[in-house]
Amino acid sequence: QIMRINECAKNSNPKESSPFINSSDAATEKTQQYDRKNMALFEEEMDTSPMVSSLLSSLANYSNLPQGSKEHEEAENNEAESSRKKPVKAPQLGTLMGVYMPCIQNIFGVILFLRMTWLVGIGGVIGTFIIVFMCCTTTMLTAISMSAIATNGVVPAGGSYYMISRSLGPEFGGAVGICFYLGTTYAGAMYILGAIELLLIYIVPKAAIFPLEGLEGAEAEAALLNNMRVYGTILLTSMATVVFVGVKYVNKLALVFLACVILSILAVYAGVIKTAMDPPVFPVCVLGNRTLVWKSFDVCAKTIETANGTVTTQLWQMFCDSPFLNATCDKYFVANNVTEIQGIPGVTSGILADNLFGNYYEKGDLISRDKMESVEDQDDPLTNANRYVLADITSFFTLLVGIYFPSVTGIMAGSNRSGDLRDAQKSIPIGTIAAITTTSTVYMSSVVLFGACIEGVVLRDKFGEGVHGNLVIGTLAWPSPWVIVIGSFFSTCGAGLQSLTGAPRLMQAIAKDGIVPALRIFGHGKANGEPTWSLLLTACICESGILIASLDAVAPILSMFFLMCYMFVNLACALQTLLRTPNWRPRFKFYHWTLSFLGMSLCLTLMFLCSWYYAIVAMVIAGSIYKYIEFAGAEKEWGDGIRGLSLSAARYALMRLEEGPPHTKNWRPQLLVLVSTDAEQNVEQPRLLSLTNQLKAGKGLTIVGTALGGTFLNNYEQAQRAEQALRKLMETEKVKGFCQVTVSSNLRDATSHLLQASGLGGLKHNAVLVSWPRNWKQGDEHQHWRNFIELVRETTVANLALLVPKNISAFPSNGERFTEGHIDVWWIVHDGGMLMLLPFLLRQHKVWRKCKMRIFTVAQMDDNSIQMKKDLTTFLYHLRIDAMIEVVEMHDSDISAYTYEKTLVMEQRSQMLKQINLTKTEREREIQSITDSSRGSIRRKNPAAVTTQLSVTEDPPAGSKEEKPEEEVQLIHDNTTPASPATPATPLTPGEGAQSPGEQVQMTWTEKCDGEPAKPPGAATPEGIKDIFNMKPEWENLNHSNVRRMHTALRLNEVIVKKSSEAKLVLLNMPGPPRNRTGDENYMEFLEVLTEGLNRVLLVRGGGREVITIYS
Repeated sequence: QIMRINECAKNSNPKESSPFINSSDAATEKTQQYDRKNMALFEEEMDTSPMVSSLLSSLANYSNLPQGSKEHEEAENNEAESSRKKPVKAPQLGTLMGVYMPCIQNIFGVILFLRMTWLVGIGGVIGTFIIVFMCCTTTMLTAISMSAIATNGVVPAGGSYYMISRSLGPEFGGAVGICFYLGTTYAGAMYILGAIELLLIYIVPKAAIFPLEGLEGAEAEAALLNNMRVYGTILLTSMATVVFVGVKYVNKLALVFLACVILSILAVYAGVIKTAMDPPVFPVCVLGNRTLVWKSFDVCAKTIETANGTVTTQLWQMFCDSPFLNATCDKYFVANNVTEIQGIPGVTSGILADNLFGNYYEKGDLISRDKMESVEDQDDPLTNANRYVLADITSFFTLLVGIYFPSVTGIMAGSNRSGDLRDAQKSIPIGTIAAITTTSTVYMSSVVLFGACIEGVVLRDKFGEGVHGNLVIGTLAWPSPWVIVIGSFFSTCGAGLQSLTGAPRLMQAIAKDGIVPALRIFGHGKANGEPTWSLLLTACICESGILIASLDAVAPILSMFFLMCYMFVNLACALQTLLRTPNWRPRFKFYHWTLSFLGMSLCLTLMFLCSWYYAIVAMVIAGSIYKYIEFAGAEKEWGDGIRGLSLSAARYALMRLEEGPPHTKNWRPQLLVLVSTDAEQNVEQPRLLSLTNQLKAGKGLTIVGTALGGTFLNNYEQAQRAEQALRKLMETEKVKGFCQVTVSSNLRDATSHLLQASGLGGLKHNAVLVSWPRNWKQGDEHQHWRNFIELVRETTVANLALLVPKNISAFPSNGERFTEGHIDVWWIVHDGGMLMLLPFLLRQHKVWRKCKMRIFTVAQMDDNSIQMKKDLTTFLYHLRIDAMIEVVEMHDSDISAYTYEKTLVMEQRSQMLKQINLTKTEREREIQSITDSSRGSIRRKNPAAVTTQLSVTEDPPAGSKEEKPEEEVQLIHDNTTPASPATPATPLTPGEGAQSPGEQVQMTWTEKCDGEPAKPPGAATPEGIKDIFNMKPEWENLNHSNVRRMHTALRLNEVIVKKSSEAKLVLLNMPGPPRNRTGDENYMEFLEVLTEGLNRVLLVRGGGREVITIYS
């Protein structure tokens, strides 16, 4: 047989190619597949579980996306159908073109060309090297984490956003996705600003709309910024149009732009090599030690000796009022010499030593050369400031970090193209890590080389004013500065276009996932799927960056967003590794959680280094998006790591909870709320959940359970419906907790199962909340109250507290507010302090907050009520509970005729009930419940010695009680047990079994809840009856324990109604049920009498442990 099963795997049907199990071909082949193969066993479930062979053959010809990730691409996409029918063109890009080159292009950018030399000048070679090293390390660690995530399963198109959202869940995914989106968009703005800066300062300065000529200081700065704004907006509009018209043009141009970048960098390296042999001539003119702006003069000298004598130069005329030698000149000009120094001494000149350490400037400082002496008068104000090269912004180390970081971003470029790669799992890690290695090497070497080749004052001169307005890095390039200027202009334009194509796609992916409802509109696009609306949004956000207009101000903003994104990538990898998620099996093996963790901490450090207030803003943005998605977003189950984290944390916490019962201080009601449902599975007592909410105020454990009769197989749908109904009601009532539905052959068992099996480990319920059975007196409802009493017994056995609200429909909903009133506690027996704790918990809730608490306790004849009050006051003072206290004295009084009458009516009623109700089926059901109970509840000391005597008299006189030991009485069942096979130790003769239904057996019942022994049966003598003559003849036969109980109930009720009829809520000790089952209906009657005339009552039974303590 085994051979044949193997054969079946080999001969699997070759025709089956559909990857979808339910496709029509599969159905027709069903019979052939299962015939002759010993697989008939599996026929019925074929639709849900296909044969392995057919599954494998369907997976063999998948196109990059197996079923699992279809959801990424198509689930929410209306074009799914059409796209499935088109033959899928297999993606063809390899590692080099698909990952390495795009990464190189995205990483090398505007900062390298426009700011790198300035960074080296200001920060010094050492400082800048540290910055570059930190940033490159961060991206390298992030790339390692990213590679691990990218190789853990097929990454569909959408790259980084999909990776993060599928491994960290929709909330994190959305927050990070939006951060990444904002980062990419601002990067677009930065590239555009860079391009305009190149255009207006180096390529065509004449094109400025707001001319800079003759303007000084702040005005010149404002004019420059306005130029940037105007031209930036024009460039943005044209770029957006290009992107809108067609992405294919952008992709075609990408290679051209890439070539520009590579050529520019090669030109710089070539220039460096050339400086070693033959440094280029870029003189810098220095007056004293101040660098001059070499713009409107030709010779770097005050006077020139010609044949006609000494002639003043253009430089002289800049500082003096006339071209004659006797003119009045600027004091500093007179006192200092003019020197011409070499701007690029070359690698071999040893200039590196001077550039090792940083020179940080305040805004408006002079860029001066330290090694030259200058004679200046301290009192002299600085004149002719616009003749000198000045610092345009205040610089400090952390600012440099913020400006530099964008030049290492772009590492996601490869993974964003994951949909077009031939083998994404192989290409992404290799390509990305190679690209980062290459770029880091270039950056680090360029820091050292710039420091070694270029004079410090030139490095610090941001716009190259001292070197005839050349781009500083251009002065180094070979063969000409224009190579760099034009090259970098095109590369920045290209990078800007890339950002404007990438960002809208990212936004579209986020919108299509539907996790941020507000963004849904951005999911729509042109017929071919181009994201039109997203492009519009991107352009608007980009414009906001362009209006800032300063490259140095935009750079830190996008640094924040990228760092945020990288931080989460690292977090995702670290979490998955630490949690050992079963699905975490990356093909890329060179990762470790410590690396990811280090990457994460570096990202965080860099965020706060760049600028702490931007960091806080970015975090607030990410945090609010997170909360918004959690609050409003669609429920997504992507099998993410955060789910795994919650699971691990929950398991750990549960194991800790197991270690022992909670300390009294930590005791809080963990409620199991039992509700009943009607035929349509709607909850019958919704107010029960309002009360739950008021009791919990949102803390602790709540399990809402309901029981259904029938078999689980047939009633599964019904159970699901009931669960939905419970969930919905819990949401409406704002009850945080779990719901559970149990199905069993009868309701009694189902409730019992709920009681036993709810909860897990240390997280179990310790209190049961169930409402009073409403119409228990109606004939057909008697099963209800029997179930109720059994429940009371079971909670007692299980040491659970029990709360029974009576008139639940009168209880307040969560919206109501009591402005005044009292919560009255009638403390009759002490059962662990539940009575004190509940009102305290209720008053935490808005509904009951304004109610005052009153505590009544009952003093008997021989109690000292004054002393009782004092003790109680002290006790409550120590418990830190504010309440008014009253001790009610109850003297032994005669049992009134009314009591007898009520008892008589009660007993007659219970007789009638028995005779009427016990039709045949009822009798069988009754027998069933009794057998069950005798199995479960009767604990006998010596089973063999017990003999059962059933008294066959109608209404036995009180005296007959004394003949039976209590142990036996407990065993006497309801009289409807014909030969119950409950225990082998109860010999019943056939004669004894056949009795009429009308007989009644005595019961013993102890009212004490705190474990005191029951009174001996003989104690029930009619000693309290004085007026024996006036008794009606029927009274003589009444069961005296019943009379006494009725007496207690009536007297207590009288007192309670007198004191508490106005109270908003009365809490009351609930007496326990009778030990033997005969008096059950009488028990219900006693409780009914006890609570008569009260509006809202909460009956409370303690769980047999202290729940409130006076100790801190």
